[in-house]
Formats: sequence, structure tokens, C-alpha cells
Amino acid sequence: MRIIGIDPGTATTGFSILEKTGNSFSLLDYGVIRTSSKIQLPERLSQIGEDIRTLIKKWEPQKASIEKLFFNKNVKTAISVAHARGVIMQIFAEKGIYTEEHTPSKIKASVCGYGKADKKAVQQMTKVLLNLSEIPQPDDAADAIAVAICSLNTSNFNE
Repeated sequence: MRIIGIDPGTATTGFSILEKTGNSFSLLDYGVIRTSSKIQLPERLSQIGEDIRTLIKKWEPQKASIEKLFFNKNVKTAISVAHARGVIMQIFAEKGIYTEEHTPSKIKASVCGYGKADKKAVQQMTKVLLNLSEIPQPDDAADAIAVAICSLNTSNFNE
């Protein structure tokens, strides 16, 4: 089973592609979708959508996992991220890709065993779980990998 993990954002959206075989999983691809702050929001969202469609076409995931929106104080940023999430989730629905949403604390608990683990701990465990030589960069891509791992560790998806 192949899964696409997403850490949504308007400026930077992290993505990962993992494949599960039996009880193990491997990292096939990861990276970020970047948009310029010099273009208007509709064009940024369109670019994110086009890049997500390209990833789906290339990797043909059967499942998607996306981080749920979490914010403390910056409502403007949260609204922007919500727009990106909406575009991405609509594309998954359009393509018939089963989608799960996970909170940051659930992702941390799934990857590290502790829902309040810090970013460094999550990145280190991601490296260990996937037997990588170094922590994936940038942070948004590493977060997207953790989102996918969470889904693979906690899924009720019928494989």
C-alpha cells in the first residue's frame, strides 16, 4: 500500500510518499511544494493543487494522511493553511483517495510514543524508523513523513 503524507501550508507544503509491505515501510519520495509570497493566494493554491496532482499521478497512492490544523494565536496563518488543506483534501476526494487527518499530538505519540515530543525527537525517530542516514530536510518534509508514519501505525484502512 502506498500513502502520501502532507504537512499543509501556503508558503511551504511538505509531502512524503511511503510504501508499506507487510509490517515494514519504506520512504519512496519526500520534499516540499513552495509558493512565492509575491503571488496572490488563488495562484498559490492553484500551484499547490497542480503539484499535488503531479505527485498523485507519479506515485498513485491508495491513501492520504494530512495534519489537522492547529494554531495558538496567529489566526491569519491558520486561515491560510486552512485554504491549502481544503484544496489538497478536495483533490484527494476528487481522485478517490481515502484520507485520514491526524492531530500534531497524535502524530508525535505515534512516532515517538509521547504526544508532547519536540520536533527534534520526532525527526530523530523518523530517521530511525526508516533507517535513514540523516534526518530528512527541510522540516516541512520531515513533518510530512511523520504524518504518513502516523497513519501507517494507527490506520483502520482496509489494506
